[in-house]
Amino acid sequence: MPDSIPERGVFRTRRDVLMTAGALAAGATAALAGVAAAPESPQSGPQRPAAGRSGAPDAAVMQIGVLLGTFPGPTLEARLDAVKSCGLACVQLSLDCAGVAAMPDEIAPELASRARREAAARGIAIASVQGTFNMSHPDAEHRRTGLQRLRVLAAACRELGTSAIHLCTGTRDRGDMWRRHPDNGSPEAWRDLTACMREAVEIAKQAGVILAFEPEVNNVVDSAEKARKLLDAIGSQHLKVTIDAANLFHAGELARMGEVLDRAFALLGKDIALAHAKDLDRDGDAGHLPAGHGRLDYDCYLALLHGCGYRGPLLLHGLSAAQVPGCAAFLRAKLARMISAPVEPGRK
Repeated sequence: MPDSIPERGVFRTRRDVLMTAGALAAGATAALAGVAAAPESPQSGPQRPAAGRSGAPDAAVMQIGVLLGTFPGPTLEARLDAVKSCGLACVQLSLDCAGVAAMPDEIAPELASRARREAAARGIAIASVQGTFNMSHPDAEHRRTGLQRLRVLAAACRELGTSAIHLCTGTRDRGDMWRRHPDNGSPEAWRDLTACMREAVEIAKQAGVILAFEPEVNNVVDSAEKARKLLDAIGSQHLKVTIDAANLFHAGELARMGEVLDRAFALLGKDIALAHAKDLDRDGDAGHLPAGHGRLDYDCYLALLHGCGYRGPLLLHGLSAAQVPGCAAFLRAKLARMISAPVEPGRK
């Protein structure tokens, strides 16, 4: 890690972003194909997935996708048809889209192979699978059940054709893992989270997958600083980050958007395995708006992603099915502009 974090003024163009973040990207730019889960090797460890429409990595640009649950439908196939109709490259799969619980107690092999087969038939990569449970729940039995179900999910990843599981760090709230709780900053919350995460990472190591947790203002890991602290505490190549810029702003921080984003990428850029795309209208809470419909500086966000070497999935969520084509077009235009011309991150 650098001894100091660059001030906002350092990142004036895309070239500045690339040059400054290049050192952070070392060892993190190689892509792991989304069709296989590779075990950790002493030299490299598991790496983040980056799959294009045919499943092959695209070295030039991120791949626009969506959380599959965005599309309603009676069957998995109907949802995948909707993704294909929007021209999207990849999905984050939640198993409730296939007619079982999102975190089931068991997964039939034929269900996993069907999901992989049907996605591939439509030219869609399963970039990640959703494995969120409340890792900071005050009840140890609740966390233990979540870990048991995570083991089931991890064991199915190879057959699903993915190597990444998306996580959240949870909250001390007993009823809602997305709701802030006053005890989230307590030593007990950190103790329980890190213990649970250590077990989760061991599960991931055994299955040859990576876990990508999402810093989010309402969770125990509510900032880039705490995300870095967790990564350093666990110290495993099987633990990475899902970045969602709309989830990073505490009350009063929106006016310092560029500074907050610069710092987040300086701390986490080399460990980003997945990226989400939505928007926000206020700070102090997670974003709930479609990408391009709020106040997030997408020029800055995408330039920082590109600058740290990220070429993986950029997954839309927080939107309706009807809004997907427009939001995908918004991202495509931003990415095309970023590649073809210098971008000043602070300018929309």
